[in-house]
Amino acid sequence: MALITPSKSCINLLWFTSQSFRTRHIAREQFPKMLENFEDHFPALDVFICTADPYREPPGNVANTVLSVLTYDYPTEKLSIYVSDDGGSELTMFALAEAARFGVHWLPFCRENGVVERCPDAYFSSDNYAENSQLHKIKLMYENMITRINNVVERGKVNEEYISNEDEQEAYSKYSSDGFTPHHHPSTIQAGSDSVRLFMRPRQKSNTSPHHFKAGALNVLLRVSGIMTNGPIILTLDCDMYSNDPSTPKLALCYFLDQSLWPNLAFVQTPQRFHGHNWADIYASEFKALAHANPMGMDGLCGPNYMGTGCFFKRRAFFGGPSSFEQQGMIQDLVVNKPIEAQTILEQAHQMASVNYENQTNWGFKMGFRYGSLVEDIYTGYQLHCEGWKSIFCNPKRPAFLGHVPLSLNEVLIQMKRWAVGLLEVALSKNSPITFGMGHLGPIMAQCYIHYTFWPIHSLPITIYALLPQLTLLSGVPIFPKISSPWSLLHIFLFLGAYMQDYCLNFASTSQGSLRRWWSDQRMWIIRGLSSFPVGIIEYLMKRMGIVTQKFNVTSKVVDHDQVTRYNRGIIEFGVASPMFVPLVTTSMINLMALVKALVSYYKGENFDGLFLNTLIACFGVVNCLPIYEAMVLRVDKGRMPTKITIISTFLALCLYIICLFLVGHM
Repeated sequence: MALITPSKSCINLLWFTSQSFRTRHIAREQFPKMLENFEDHFPALDVFICTADPYREPPGNVANTVLSVLTYDYPTEKLSIYVSDDGGSELTMFALAEAARFGVHWLPFCRENGVVERCPDAYFSSDNYAENSQLHKIKLMYENMITRINNVVERGKVNEEYISNEDEQEAYSKYSSDGFTPHHHPSTIQAGSDSVRLFMRPRQKSNTSPHHFKAGALNVLLRVSGIMTNGPIILTLDCDMYSNDPSTPKLALCYFLDQSLWPNLAFVQTPQRFHGHNWADIYASEFKALAHANPMGMDGLCGPNYMGTGCFFKRRAFFGGPSSFEQQGMIQDLVVNKPIEAQTILEQAHQMASVNYENQTNWGFKMGFRYGSLVEDIYTGYQLHCEGWKSIFCNPKRPAFLGHVPLSLNEVLIQMKRWAVGLLEVALSKNSPITFGMGHLGPIMAQCYIHYTFWPIHSLPITIYALLPQLTLLSGVPIFPKISSPWSLLHIFLFLGAYMQDYCLNFASTSQGSLRRWWSDQRMWIIRGLSSFPVGIIEYLMKRMGIVTQKFNVTSKVVDHDQVTRYNRGIIEFGVASPMFVPLVTTSMINLMALVKALVSYYKGENFDGLFLNTLIACFGVVNCLPIYEAMVLRVDKGRMPTKITIISTFLALCLYIICLFLVGHM
């Protein structure tokens, strides 16, 4: 069949480019204890944390992330935390103010008692502590803090009972002023307590100005922090990705303080890891290849890609290549000596956060975090590598950062769709890795980025193999060699060999790998290829034609206790009538119809020698779709498949079958 050829071409391209990750595989180890006598020479560290929606990214989680970083084993006077609240919410501001007050007590408690798990929520949930009067007092303070934050979020505003002085009253009054909305508000800068260097900075936003999503927020933080503290090292962190090791900055300094690496080193990336996985990791949140194996392969080349969180940058890298020696005020590796509260400092910081500051400048194009893609992390890392910078993959045994695992399939697919659109924006831009990357990175490193940016085209072979063999099986048309032919053994060998290679390389060789998690990973690979990737490709094409404007969808981090229960039992959460579920259910029904027809035919004694491979593929599809059948027919909980999706998908499956019969009849 003609459709098999382009699908094979896509598979061959993606397989060929994936081999570039295996050419120079590097595993590193850090020895932070060797830095114990050099703390006086540690550079200042500025931490950037981004949040956008207090109802999808709970302020309590943001507070925990801030506290986990605030208590680093790092000189307090050299650590500053900047929180970007793109939603401009008083709820987030209240949570940060509470975190700053609690941090004054939490920091000394952690250091005096040698606490390693310094995210309060993770620490008090672990039960790995001995009760005493001091701990009881700290725990009560934390519980009171969370209660106040949750009360404020539930009411939707900060009540007078939580405002203790005129300064706080003035700060919160800005959020109730006329014209202040999440999409239209002035910039504000709010500092924490005197002993905690915590700054909240909602950037100025206008309904008519470009927002550039997360990259725009990070660039404002980059400029504001350059005026206020100008730390030579910057850590970027998602609001739901808390620090799991207080010595993490020292791990990065093991590389930044190495004079042989410093001149060309732009950033040190740690892998994305999550806590709360169920026994099967049903949504394949570990990303074994993407976040662990592949970066180790890139580390032997120019270095791993920027993953958007858990990354330590050299500030200098955002202002030109390593061979550029421009010395402008904001790119000098010097700490600002003026008082942060000085009026001149605050005025300059507000100017840097202005909505019009970047007009007619190189911000986002030749300096700072890069615009032009929804995946600003991949694009920024790619551009830095093209400028001649290097990066390093720091993968300690104890995870440096841990995020909240997704609990809903819809949330996973929304994020994957955003990735698909953003990756294609890089792949097909004027700076495409195929052309621009080959000239600046060399063929092997460029192939790594080609593999990443063309990741969404997995949807073509997956969709074809999920539908075509099954439809031809229903129509009685063979498209593969007969089982009696030696060529059929080649097809079976390639199929099994590809899957076994994936299992051996990414799961069997790791301590947390298991056959069940591998099965979840390959099933999610198919689910993404049938839903979020093709939808992302369609949205990208529509965007290029000017039909729609892509919006940045914030992934929800709100925890539903019923969802948690189902997730822990290994049950996939559907629950909402998402359009991305339609191709999944349609495909599952076609696979089931094909398998049932094949079994009936075998039972009748019909000769299916030429359709045996079609039947094997349909059987493989049905086994992968078992959770979908269960969600459609057997389940009665809120996470079941909506009836609307089932009806629409059944109609589409029948239409595809009828069309296939019509085409076969006219061949």
